[in-house]
Amino acid sequence: MLNFNAVREKTITMAELVKDLTVADLKALTNEMIDTQLEIIKDATDADVVFVPIDPNANDTFAIKADETSIAWTLGHVVVHGTASSEESAALALNYARGLDIAGRSRYETPWETVTTIAQVRQRLHESRRMRLAMLEAWPDVPHYEVTFSLTWAPHYGQMTAIGRFVMGLSHEESHLNQLRDCVRQAKAAA
Repeated sequence: MLNFNAVREKTITMAELVKDLTVADLKALTNEMIDTQLEIIKDATDADVVFVPIDPNANDTFAIKADETSIAWTLGHVVVHGTASSEESAALALNYARGLDIAGRSRYETPWETVTTIAQVRQRLHESRRMRLAMLEAWPDVPHYEVTFSLTWAPHYGQMTAIGRFVMGLSHEESHLNQLRDCVRQAKAAA
């Protein structure tokens, strides 16, 4: 798995971190991310999926409902959020790889309240893997790396290509892995 600490600490840019990655690397990183999450939840039960952990740092400034900004996320919530972020980045990266600089969001997040079983969580992870790998398969043989972008809210990411855009989703998803581990740990301790 890529180590994003240097980017988060602003000692290197995201563009520098991903400069030597290939589409084959993105496929491998996607599989590694999904496999890691499946390993984390391997012994989880339906009860673990809906267990509400204690999270004193809960703060979702992007919550759709105002009363959800400070709720602790369930295991199901963490998974649907992380997969949605990586799928959005994969979709936007596909546009850049095709030579298109399309602005805006490309995000759909499964309503977390509807994810109540471990079978649903596993299905969501497998579906997300399939979708992301399919988007990578849709990249042209010679991606348009001349199409670049930077983020006003994250200038320390640098000027990125489609590769960087794709990895941004993995970075966000990776940032939730310890939260996912903690959900499982707390649910098992409470059982």
